[in-house]
Amino acid sequence: MPTQLPPDKAKLFQDPNFGFLATLQPDGSPQVSPVWVDYDGTHILVNTAEGRAKPRNIRKNPRVSIAISPKDNPYSFAQIRGKVVEVTHTGADAHIDKMAKKYLNKDKYPFRQPGEKRVLIKIAPEKISGWG
Repeated sequence: MPTQLPPDKAKLFQDPNFGFLATLQPDGSPQVSPVWVDYDGTHILVNTAEGRAKPRNIRKNPRVSIAISPKDNPYSFAQIRGKVVEVTHTGADAHIDKMAKKYLNKDKYPFRQPGEKRVLIKIAPEKISGWG
């Protein structure tokens, strides 16, 4: 069962703040990417595309960590460690459009590439820490 985010941490994911997602590469070294983030009340959601490091790494090792700060105060942050419980294409196109609205105020994701296949990653929080 995922750990519920406290309201102040959940708000960080509901507001247009950037997260930094760490995955583990096949050799065990970390790979970190800035990502748009979302929270559905249970899972942290990250949207990416097939062919990128994140989905490849996660399919080999579902352990991840994500750090997030409010855009106006980088000295306050939350760090969530957890496991990816689902990697799906279902709903990924609609979700990236939702994220484009949140982060860019655009109705459609404007950076879609021809043939791109979107992936929705669902992270179950296990340990929550932070400052501020």
